[in-house]
Amino acid sequence: MTSSASRSLAPRKTSGAPAVERALDIFELLSSSKAGLTLSDLSNSLGVPKSSVHYLLNTLLRRGYLHRNDVTNRLLLGLKILTLHNAALESIELRRYAAPHLRRLMENSSLTVHLAVLDGDEVVLVDRLRPQAAARVATWIGKRMDLHCTAVGKAIMAYLPEEQFDRLARDRGFVRYNDNTMIMRQRLVEEIGRIRKCGYAIEDEEGEIGFRCVGCPIFDRGGRITAAVSVAGTTAQVTAENVDQLAESVKETALAISRGTGFPAAGTMSACSSNAPVD
Repeated sequence: MTSSASRSLAPRKTSGAPAVERALDIFELLSSSKAGLTLSDLSNSLGVPKSSVHYLLNTLLRRGYLHRNDVTNRLLLGLKILTLHNAALESIELRRYAAPHLRRLMENSSLTVHLAVLDGDEVVLVDRLRPQAAARVATWIGKRMDLHCTAVGKAIMAYLPEEQFDRLARDRGFVRYNDNTMIMRQRLVEEIGRIRKCGYAIEDEEGEIGFRCVGCPIFDRGGRITAAVSVAGTTAQVTAENVDQLAESVKETALAISRGTGFPAAGTMSACSSNAPVD
């Protein structure tokens, strides 16, 4: 349940439009900063002169995509971003036919429910339902998270092609968020084997201390991994005594959503892919 570690953006060589590249870099930097960033912060992170950044910022401010805090003088993402955000979410068909299944899971479990999709080497939360009385989990729609330390991420990672897993380990690496985070390749391979055997993943305080998640994979009509669903709660809510029951509920939800994508009703989740990196 933790977001990916922010990384400074080095100057890029591109044959496209440099101004557009820089504007997108600014959005990505600001999206990982709750307090906002100054002109100097952005200039240093991008590795370009303040004058060049200032020119872009003025345009983005004028169009409403950025907002400047009058007290701190720091820049933040503007409300115009919400328009694009909402439009992007509405275009994700998965959310529409998953909605009733997610709500049923939330009502039956009394836990926060997440729906996440794979985007590159990360998962992105595209829906979140939280019971009124549920403990507040540090998640939100649009949050990007690592694969190796989240239940939705591990549920997806278990069915990735071996070469993609190896590239992830080699090029991106596995960030340690606390002492519970799995970062060793062999341990993650063993965890993948367990996930494929039992059909669900567990995040045991690996991203956020005090919280556990149970996640299951979602497949498309071709049996390819596309998304995952999970329930999240405190360690007092998700325990050794009820984890199997919760896992069955999440599995049923994931299978129902998978069938909605055209995934064959026959067969089991764990039989969908044979190319996961299990030694």
